Amino acid sequence: MKNLNPKFIVLTLFSILTLMVACDNDDDDGNLSANITLNEGPNGDIGGDFTGNGGSNSETFEYQNGLSTVEYNADITASAGGVFQMIVRDADGTIVLDKSLKGNLEPDSFSGVSSSGTAGTWSVTIILTDFNGDGSFSLSEGD
Repeated sequence: MKNLNPKFIVLTLFSILTLMVACDNDDDDGNLSANITLNEGPNGDIGGDFTGNGGSNSETFEYQNGLSTVEYNADITASAGGVFQMIVRDADGTIVLDKSLKGNLEPDSFSGVSSSGTAGTWSVTIILTDFNGDGSFSLSEGD
């Protein structure tokens, strides 16, 4: 076996160490989270809470709506940005509501009545994007 050049050994070790440091994930990306919890539903009223520390998540919940609209309400307390989005689809899959709130900006809540849709099994999708804070949402049969 030939003797290895010390410069080659040092260069190889330096390269390996550089790769290990570059691939190490010491930032907090692994600790980011966003959680959505359903507290009531799926018949008539539906609602829940959400929290995040910079993470992203989405959840879709189905519920029964015997009427053609839905009353909605959402509010957030966000300390450092991110986006909360609520998308409601009627029994035909048509979007009857698509509203968003941006963290750390006013307004920090919305409410009202959705567009008219087809009664039956509706769905609500809650999307948190880089969300940092907490909040709640609720939907109830409209009309």
